[in-house]
Amino acid sequence: MKPEIVIGIDTGVNTGFAIWNVSTHCFNQVETIKIHIAMKAVEELHRDNPGKVLVRVEDARQRTWFDSRYKSREEERNKLQGVGSVKRDAVIWEDFLSDLGVAFQMVHPKDNTTKLSADAFKGLTKWKKRTSEHSRDAAMLAYGY
Repeated sequence: MKPEIVIGIDTGVNTGFAIWNVSTHCFNQVETIKIHIAMKAVEELHRDNPGKVLVRVEDARQRTWFDSRYKSREEERNKLQGVGSVKRDAVIWEDFLSDLGVAFQMVHPKDNTTKLSADAFKGLTKWKKRTSEHSRDAAMLAYGY
């Protein structure tokens, strides 16, 4: 299947969400939204474009390295809780997309360009609207597909 729409998802409390239009080679949407809003959007796009949507989700479960520079045990505990949260979100997305029947890929974090500055992202993608780190990470999962 050659998709016409590629959706990038960066999991977390603030879900990065991006829609790449394959035929026009540009983004239709790059933003940070709540997980349930992102899921609803994926469901609607899949319903309205059957067989033409591919979802690419950054899968934190595949990540095996972590930054161990913590100032305190409390900071370390908070960081680990955040890691657990995004891993749980990856499971939720995988289950949701499987049940929905939409084509998807769970992408290893090392296989995505992340942490681009806003200026670098604008220069590369030509997206002029405001972005967050999460939305840029999601966009890079779909960019140029």
